[in-house]
Amino acid sequence: MILSQVLYRHRLPTPKNDYQATIKNIVELVRLAEDATGETGTVGLGIPGSISPYTRVVKNANSTWLNGQPFDKDLSLALKREVRLANDANCLAVSEAIDGAAAGAPIVFAVIIGTGCGAGVAINGRSLIGGNGTAGEWGHNPLPWMDEDELRFREEVPCYCGKQGCIETFISGTGFGTDYRRLSGKTLKGHEIISLAEQQDPLAELAISRYEMRLAKSLAHIANILDPDVIVLGGGMSNVDRLYRTVPQLMKPWVFGGECETPVRKAVHGDSSGVRGAAWLWPIED
Repeated sequence: MILSQVLYRHRLPTPKNDYQATIKNIVELVRLAEDATGETGTVGLGIPGSISPYTRVVKNANSTWLNGQPFDKDLSLALKREVRLANDANCLAVSEAIDGAAAGAPIVFAVIIGTGCGAGVAINGRSLIGGNGTAGEWGHNPLPWMDEDELRFREEVPCYCGKQGCIETFISGTGFGTDYRRLSGKTLKGHEIISLAEQQDPLAELAISRYEMRLAKSLAHIANILDPDVIVLGGGMSNVDRLYRTVPQLMKPWVFGGECETPVRKAVHGDSSGVRGAAWLWPIED
């Protein structure tokens, strides 16, 4: 297993709705890192979207001011070197595949379940981009095997992408809170609902049980298609410890043939995993 070490860490706020200011902030971060380490480094970046292989501009970014921009080209010009970009969930997959929860696993499927829901794939420690640049966009597939209540949910809660029934609307932290509100009439944060479930509150327990089944069905769908060696969870909902006990068992009936021993693990590197994966877009041998 390759072991890596973080030499420098610094955060700057993202300048919302300002493309040029975003580029300036990244240039400043690179300068600060190189001043602190005394080295000129390679630059990798994870973004909440992807680069179109056809137009070479950003698409599907929820940082909407990046959409339609040649972000990698503009950063390369500003930094006077090549810059490698990948989807942030793909960066999570790479980080955890190299020296994290899935270290050494050939095929890793990594999920970010927070305010939204994204996923990425790493094959032999490298990010899988796909022919259209959308590999891993699992959150915008429909929830599989919907029951009657989920069909009603689909009609009531359309996805921001313009479609209905997307996995993201069900298993993001936002979706979890929405389902609890449908059950109870109350608006609570995810951690508050989990706390109530731990106190045997019946509606909170029902909400988390429904969430577990929906996550299990969604991951079973991936097991049927990709059959990853390890599934890694990141984002706020990944901190719900019971998921790692319940979801692998709930997946089995939905996997073709009923056999599934795929481990589901929490990301080792927490909220820094995506940043580490962006650095790993430049493997050591490069």
